[in-house]
This record gives sequence, C-alpha cells and structure tokens, in this order.
Amino acid sequence: MPQPLSNLSGVAKLVAVMDILRSPGGCPWDAEQTHNSLLEYLIEESHELIEAIETGNRIDLREELGDVLLQVVFHARIAMEDESDPFNLDEVAEITADKLMSRHPHVFADQLANTAQDVEAIWHQQKMQEKGRKSLLDGIPRTLPALMLATKMLKRTKQYQIDIHSIISSETKVKIKTSDEIGKALFDLVKIAREHKIDPEAALRQAIREYEDKVLEIEVTNQDES
Repeated sequence: MPQPLSNLSGVAKLVAVMDILRSPGGCPWDAEQTHNSLLEYLIEESHELIEAIETGNRIDLREELGDVLLQVVFHARIAMEDESDPFNLDEVAEITADKLMSRHPHVFADQLANTAQDVEAIWHQQKMQEKGRKSLLDGIPRTLPALMLATKMLKRTKQYQIDIHSIISSETKVKIKTSDEIGKALFDLVKIAREHKIDPEAALRQAIREYEDKVLEIEVTNQDES
C-alpha cells in the first residue's frame, strides 16, 4: 500500500483511493466514467442496500452502505473535473450539513416542534422556502416507480385529505389492515390487471395524475383565498 494511504482512514482513505484511480496512471475504467455512465450502478447499489436493510444482515448492511458511499465519492470526484462548475466532496458535505441545520430550526434555532409530525411539517415548509416551491408536490421525482410515487405524494399531501379514488368499500378497508394483507391485496390487483390486459404501473400513474390535478386545484384555491 502506498505510504500516503497508510496514514489515512475511513472517508479520507476512500477519497484518496478514488483520486488515484481517476488520475492519470490510475484505472482506465474509472477514468472514463461519467455521471451518466454511473447511473446504473447507483440504482443497483441502492437496491442492494435496501435488500440488506430489509433482511437485517449487518455484514451486508455495512458493505452496501460502503458501496453507496462509493457512488457519492465517485460522482464528487468527477464533479471536480468540470470546467464550468467544479465542486468536491467537502462542498457537498458542507451544503448537506447547512441544509440539515436550516431544516431543523427546532434544534439549531428557537422554533418549537413537539412531535415527529411537527418536525415533518417544518421540514417541508423550510424546503419550499429554500427552493422557492409553490406546491407540496414540487421536487418529487416523477420517475419513481408508481407505487413509491403514490406513497410519497399521499404522505406529502395528507393534510388535504383528498379522497377521489374510493372504489374500495369501508367494510373491505377495515378488513385489510396488516402488512401481509395489504401485500396480498396489491398482488391481487396486479393479477386482476393482467387478466384484463392492463398495465398496473401505467394504470396507477394515471390515477396519480388525477390525484396530482386535484392537489394543484386545492393549492391554487388556497393561494387565491390568502
């Protein structure tokens, strides 16, 4: 091992190793990667981390966290080479730390938050102010898988209590309440969709668009009344 690396540990060593791999005389494969070419690995490593978390395997969790961290370090190293807007990992970390402080005024300032719900409301309020967003739905990637997208939208807009897709009876809703029952009900819906030659992903996205239209309609009305 090169002497300079022997004096480093943790994140500093990882950054130094990546710098060597990316520099002239390093690794040809690493040297030719771009932000776009690394996307498939970022997605793959994220899913492997999710699997490690779900299985509860601590050995895998430690390794997969490292693989996701590697993606961040790799992208930051590539960003250093940009001619028009270079930045490094330290800048990324500083921006993130400042963001956390700004969005936790109940910890780093004098705002009050007594519950987790209060904290979540403060987080979204601060985020909207920072980014100049007008809708609670702004910033949600529409490229998310439909089920994840629906979940995120419903969580963001729970204060509106919109109910425009009520095709499940109240009696059925009462019966379906455990994770296992929800999973089986979702699986049944996918099965029904296939039987009718309907793409369940596309069908859910259509329902999401209708929900999104309703949210935006409510937000416009609220803005007009304020």
